[in-house]
Amino acid sequence: MRRWRYTLGFAALCVGLLVVLAKGFGRNPHEVPFMLAGKPAPDFVLRSLDTGEKVSLADLKGRPVVINFWASWCGPCQYEHPVLEWGQREFGSQAVFLGVVFEDSEDNARAFLRRQGYSFPQLVDPRSRMAVSYGVAGVPETYFINPAGIIQGKHVGPIDPESLTRRIRELTATAEAPTAAEAARP
Repeated sequence: MRRWRYTLGFAALCVGLLVVLAKGFGRNPHEVPFMLAGKPAPDFVLRSLDTGEKVSLADLKGRPVVINFWASWCGPCQYEHPVLEWGQREFGSQAVFLGVVFEDSEDNARAFLRRQGYSFPQLVDPRSRMAVSYGVAGVPETYFINPAGIIQGKHVGPIDPESLTRRIRELTATAEAPTAAEAARP
């Protein structure tokens, strides 16, 4: 009888372990759940790195927005920067591109941009308040905000041209899609 209990207990333990392992397979262990998807993007007012002008999300309402958090000390950011520049050239008429300097000095950021070149506004985030409100865990991270000001998604790590193209198309499809009220009109 005792042996039967041990065997049954061992079998239950094995089944439980298999269930836990089965749930874990197929998932990216580095993926962090993104709680802001589908929610209003936190508003911000930040200063432009080169002009000192204030830029706010509220002023951009009605347009798709791509926000990239980056730093000069970030190796993957150096790899990603030309892709974002390409994206600005290809899709800048369809979406507003913004860079946000993350945990970096203004001097280092300016030196990086002098070397790499840039064609869209780069913003300074003092004390990383905006990064915290967006839930930035590291750089690079790119956020996609639809014209209604809703975060449609984010990309963690250096974005590639295909992913950027797909995300921009999703944003512009949202911008061009009629609202329920517009679709119901005769």
